[in-house]
Amino acid sequence: MSRRFVWPKQDLVGAHQELTAPVVDLEGFLRGDEEATKQASDIIKAACLQHGFFQVINHGVDLNLIGLAHDHTDNFFKLPTCDKLKVRRLPGSIWGYSSGHADRYLSKLPWKETLSFGYNENCPNPIGIDFFKSTLGKDFEQTGLVYLKYCEAMKGLSLSIMELLAISLGVDRGHYRKFFEDGCSIMRCNFYPPCQEPGLTLGTGPHRDPTSLTILHQDQVGGLQVFSDNIWQMVRPLQSALVINIGDTFMALSNGTYKSCLHRAVVNKYEDRRSMAFFLCPREDKVVRPPQDLVFNQGKRLYPDFTWSDMLHFTQKVLQSR
Repeated sequence: MSRRFVWPKQDLVGAHQELTAPVVDLEGFLRGDEEATKQASDIIKAACLQHGFFQVINHGVDLNLIGLAHDHTDNFFKLPTCDKLKVRRLPGSIWGYSSGHADRYLSKLPWKETLSFGYNENCPNPIGIDFFKSTLGKDFEQTGLVYLKYCEAMKGLSLSIMELLAISLGVDRGHYRKFFEDGCSIMRCNFYPPCQEPGLTLGTGPHRDPTSLTILHQDQVGGLQVFSDNIWQMVRPLQSALVINIGDTFMALSNGTYKSCLHRAVVNKYEDRRSMAFFLCPREDKVVRPPQDLVFNQGKRLYPDFTWSDMLHFTQKVLQSR
């Protein structure tokens, strides 16, 4: 293994405990049951006060669509490297294909490949449907359509979760839903190949998501770990569930009430691992600030105003230059 993929020992401390990431049943909430809505929001509140991770079931997303999106992800990552590089992520960009992020870092490279693209349903071509066809050929025209349907489903679910988060914080039920309705989100497909020395590297290093909300579907291989109570803990994959976690931007929108928690992904010696992550983001020029009622109840503001474009610039340019 190249030394560029070897991580410091302090980042490689193992996880020997399972995270208590509650499973939230959304069926009652989605059909308008107020009692079920309160129960779901209470469970979410407890999780977000502690570590910001929970899983949702009966979420309304077609499981066949999730499976189909994974199939198209597999088709892409099975391509020869020369074909994948046709959509290579350029320096300074967050869109495209990347292998090990070798163009961004000199050491501590992650043991994975990624494909990232944006989604904005307010644009005529929300995820660049023609992008896959024009760069990878007609065989990938369907891939663009599948990802479009998947992103539409994830956006709808994320807005529903925003409604529950507002209820749990005691603010206007539609406050966060309205804030994110015209946002441009990020979709990322991850592929973690088998690694002969998994104890020396990481698929994704310890980080907090700078975005607002992450909806993750991980396969049954597992590998997601969360740093909570001063130890790394595993998040068990559930076949029909989606993993939800709070990002830095929503932590600011909640005035620091809810947590954006360190997490990472480990690799497997014998099996590939795949995951798909949808990152909800506000429109780039929107000012991120918590509701006044929330600030009034807490007595003070914890973060200054910023826009999502400010945050994106900070994470992509400032942090990487350090």
